[in-house]
Amino acid sequence: MSTRKRDEPVRLTRIYTRGGDAGETSLGDGSRVRKLDCRIGAFGAVDELNSHLGVALTAADLPERFRPWLERIQNELFDVGADLSVPFGVTDRLRVNQGAVDELERLCDHLNAQLPELRSFVLPGGTEAAACIHVARAVCRRAERDALVADGEHGINPLVLVYLNRLSDFLFIAARAANAEAGRQEPLWRPGGSAEPS
Repeated sequence: MSTRKRDEPVRLTRIYTRGGDAGETSLGDGSRVRKLDCRIGAFGAVDELNSHLGVALTAADLPERFRPWLERIQNELFDVGADLSVPFGVTDRLRVNQGAVDELERLCDHLNAQLPELRSFVLPGGTEAAACIHVARAVCRRAERDALVADGEHGINPLVLVYLNRLSDFLFIAARAANAEAGRQEPLWRPGGSAEPS
């Protein structure tokens, strides 16, 4: 049997194992937990978020310069899931680091500097790409809440929480920027009235 190369993150030879048929699964350190464990819920929400970013990447009107950013974030979300899947006391595993947070902040500042000042809350929508990114933002907020539950019960890497919080900020700004680059007026909330036309 061949061994895995050092730069090969995982080798999957079988997709089904029957090991989870009774409602349990393994964490990254090999320990078995119920699939209802809050850590499983947290990285499940991160996986769902990643899937929504995959949908956003298929949007025909996605600005081309967004593509490498979203593809990098997809990869980083696997890092987030790997971090959440291993108890924080285990020290020799992949962990989210400050550099990933710093890059999100750089992108937030870069995109936000090109946008008009907000004078109302933004309704999710506009272009197809913006709408997809808004859905990802909402799922990101849920992933952050699920990670907070996991932190309260088990303790997790605090930078996971910071990363998810900053990522939701970036996705909000990116959705606005996608509308702006398409020349599309943002749908804005009008309290007690109907939305402004887009």
